[in-house]
Amino acid sequence: MAKKSDCWVGFDLGGTKMQATLFDGAFKPLATRRKKTKDFRGARNGLLGIIKTIEDVIAEAGIPRKRVRGIGLACPGVLNLDRGVLIQSPNLGWRNLPLVAKLEKHFGCPVVIGNDVDVGTYGEYRFGAARDARCVLGVFVGTGVGGACIYEGKIFRARTGSCMEIGHMHLQPKGDLCGCGRHGCLETVTSRLAISAEVAEAAVRGNAPHIWELAGADLTNIRSRTLRTAIERGDKAVLDIVTHAAKYLGVAVASLVNILGPDVVVLGGGLVEAFPDLYREQIRKAIREQSMKPLAAGVRVVSAKLGDDAGVLGAAALAAEAYHAQHR
Repeated sequence: MAKKSDCWVGFDLGGTKMQATLFDGAFKPLATRRKKTKDFRGARNGLLGIIKTIEDVIAEAGIPRKRVRGIGLACPGVLNLDRGVLIQSPNLGWRNLPLVAKLEKHFGCPVVIGNDVDVGTYGEYRFGAARDARCVLGVFVGTGVGGACIYEGKIFRARTGSCMEIGHMHLQPKGDLCGCGRHGCLETVTSRLAISAEVAEAAVRGNAPHIWELAGADLTNIRSRTLRTAIERGDKAVLDIVTHAAKYLGVAVASLVNILGPDVVVLGGGLVEAFPDLYREQIRKAIREQSMKPLAAGVRVVSAKLGDDAGVLGAAALAAEAYHAQHR
């Protein structure tokens, strides 16, 4: 049984920055440190960066290291959960990094890792928009499209790694090429990258003048906030493109409602944060029209509440579970 003085570290490697937060036994944050992930290219530098960030956050809180009973990490990429290895994270340039073994040896406490969308959705289940639901479907839309399912308090996972790859559901047999190597995946229509590509074309054709003014046709500059600003200034073509993408996402979510029967669908990610009402409306409409009525009845569609803290809170909670499992 954990004591009130016990502490947990939640670590999130997602996005453009890494974040470590130290929590007390009641999951109240004591200190937070952030670093840019681009400063830690390569597995060796990545491991050193994680260790240094955790050490810094412990020092900032001013507590003895022995009070840290567990560390949890939310990681993007391909993981072997049984071995505790980050097999590949293309965005970070890391391969075959034995995170659990290395960190447990350094810090002398249990360490757990999980897919960043799984862990973020678990954070929303424990502390946020889907608190204590029986079945939670998490859908996070940003550069790609990530998914997760929490069923009766447990993360739904494959034999050795994560699953729920919603972004790679096959929707268009003759669709565009996806990053996974197949054609017509959901991501090729609904991800922010796909939307930005279509918006850039509209800008070049003169149909999105405010996008052209804000970002030109450079996809790296057409971010979620840029899309929102252009719509607010009157780019109807951009609104139509975003709405079309949200409708396709609704098709996928409605199908998943038929399979999983969730009581809560949590929507998150940069696009949802930029257009929360639009995404909730389109997903709810799709569920009403396309899901089986007994399964659609009562499904709540909500926006994620925790923002950047979902990953660190979910990771810390998983670390606490690992500690409790070892001390029963």
